[in-house]
Amino acid sequence: MAHINRHNIGKFWPIPRKGSKYLARSSHNLGQSIPLVIVMREVLGLVKTKKELQKLINEKQIQINGKEIRETNYPICLFDILTLTTVKKNYKATLSENKKFAFEEVKDKDAKSREYKVLGKKILSKDKIQLNLMTGKNITTKEKAKMADTIILGFDNKIIEIIELKKGNNAMVLEGKHTGKKGKIDEVVERGGKKLVKITSEKDKINVWIKNTIAIK
Repeated sequence: MAHINRHNIGKFWPIPRKGSKYLARSSHNLGQSIPLVIVMREVLGLVKTKKELQKLINEKQIQINGKEIRETNYPICLFDILTLTTVKKNYKATLSENKKFAFEEVKDKDAKSREYKVLGKKILSKDKIQLNLMTGKNITTKEKAKMADTIILGFDNKIIEIIELKKGNNAMVLEGKHTGKKGKIDEVVERGGKKLVKITSEKDKINVWIKNTIAIK
């Protein structure tokens, strides 16, 4: 089914709850994404119709994370980079403090990689580790990364940087009542067998479970 009832869209979709009854649904990653056509038409206003978007796709003008996109319902997930090659515009999917996806325009130098949180790891051999990343992506590497670290991954699947979730680094809240807030990590403590991240944001100090945060630049 290519459509979804408007009342069933994700709470993170930055569009009104009122309007046409049915909307396009992502071709996969349904619970974590917004379809390209919704972003281009309803959010960014870069096209007026699905037909206009299909024309751009046919002309190979649309990329997500450096990959040419061939379908209007392709999913855009958090931290994905949407590129319009002809007009040389790049948009990064991030979170606003109202818990909705937001699309920030970024420069070309910042549009060649994206962040992934490490959700799991498996040692394959002495010098080879499989990292399980957010959005279901897996990579094999020799780099040492810990659970909850953030991998800055180039579109060639090479690790550019590893950001630890530790005191002094920055973090963003991904889930819960503080979703979208960013700030500096004051400390990471253990409470009841779980790790809690203490963050100072622009407005206040917050405590967030480590599973709901991601380290950022």
